[in-house]
Amino acid sequence: MGLFTQLVTLPLAPVRGVAWVMDQVLEAAEDEYYDPAPIRAQLAELERQLIADEIDEETFDLVEDQLLDRLEEIRIHEQGGPP
Repeated sequence: MGLFTQLVTLPLAPVRGVAWVMDQVLEAAEDEYYDPAPIRAQLAELERQLIADEIDEETFDLVEDQLLDRLEEIRIHEQGGPP
């Protein structure tokens, strides 16, 4: 029965191949989106800009809050919580 099933579903092989590629692309995109390293680097750069007086305290607070919210989203995702 296995050989018969493979022969019958052979025309669907390209579809399965495309689906596999899409799964791989989605997984790579999610890995990049949920990587905390760039967010931490942005936080460090933001602090450097504040210390160098390139940005004011209000701008720092606003951007820092956004980046910390993003880190919280990543943490929740890593724990398997809601997106």
